[in-house]
Amino acid sequence: MSILIVEDELRVRAFISRGLTEEGFRVRECVDGAHAQELMRHERFALIILDWMLPGMSGLDVLRALRAKQDMTPILMLTAKDAVADRISALNAGADDYLIKPFAFDELLARLRAILRRVDNRATPLLSHADLTLDPSTRKVVRAGVEIPLTAREYALLQFLLEHAGEVVSRTRIVQAVWEHDFETFSNVVEVYIRYLRAKVDTPFPTKLIHTVRGVGYVLRSRA
Repeated sequence: MSILIVEDELRVRAFISRGLTEEGFRVRECVDGAHAQELMRHERFALIILDWMLPGMSGLDVLRALRAKQDMTPILMLTAKDAVADRISALNAGADDYLIKPFAFDELLARLRAILRRVDNRATPLLSHADLTLDPSTRKVVRAGVEIPLTAREYALLQFLLEHAGEVVSRTRIVQAVWEHDFETFSNVVEVYIRYLRAKVDTPFPTKLIHTVRGVGYVLRSRA
């Protein structure tokens, strides 16, 4: 489960990131609204922890822009603003919850988990392409009526490809989304896991879905 932290204060960001990582979450970090919007265009997050006072574009502006695009990713706002009017502004703009600085990590974690429980109770849409289906709520992958067992990393890679079906995605984007590391450190890991995934998702079936675009990356589509 991937969490995006948008916070320009290094100590606060590191404090949250370390705690969430220890709790088993995958964490992405950025320090301003523009970078946050760029990350959100290319990746899907279970929840966003969004500071109000950011350089340039404020957290409230980021929130409003997301909701204007009908992006309903859960958002927990962080701020030093403690006036009732400010809390109302954030909630009315579409925040799922609001936490005032300074705060205890246990409270942040409790609020985060409460938001995620509410989200889990909603219907989770299936991801599908051609005869391949992935159910995020059960983590079940089925192709042509056959259930396909995947490792956690294979599942994350397939989910990313399905989320971007028809779009050519670079190796760098895949590493950042699935492994959350710099590409240079993981130079051949994508090729290795694409091979693993093809052996399970493509090889047993007549129509191949995972295609290599030489020199660019990979694309999931039903035609070569």
